[in-house]
Amino acid sequence: MRIIVAAVGRLKRGPETELSERYAKRAAQTGRQLGLRDVEVVEIRESRAAEPEKRMLEESIALANVIPQGAAVALLDAQGENLDSGTLASRLATWRGQDRPAVVFLIGGPDGLAGSLRDKAELRLSFGAATWPHQLVRVMLLEQIYRAATILTGHPYHRA
Repeated sequence: MRIIVAAVGRLKRGPETELSERYAKRAAQTGRQLGLRDVEVVEIRESRAAEPEKRMLEESIALANVIPQGAAVALLDAQGENLDSGTLASRLATWRGQDRPAVVFLIGGPDGLAGSLRDKAELRLSFGAATWPHQLVRVMLLEQIYRAATILTGHPYHRA
């Protein structure tokens, strides 16, 4: 099973990029033991449309185009579920057990995601009520994916 993090916007070189790359690499290495083939980050260009609705639609279409057939879809949503790391690990294990080809985590742009894309989500994940910069959300998501892989492999990184 592949794990894809599809995000609107590009990270510039700096600490957020370094952390994102570090956690993606660790998650991929740890995940091999679990049958996770890859942890891939796909960056979607921000729309330049003048109207927020059009920006949201264009970005949502671009995100939808990276979702493989049969993939589980999880999106980051401020009103989503605030899961602990163990529960997220269980969700990944469930999707892996269903022989899903991939799990796609979607991080929308500042204008959000179109309703049609939101309706495809099997999981709406929140990192709490606070508003987080998209760059940090990506780092936190990749760290949680890595942590979930360590939980599933019994690695001591996660100590609850």
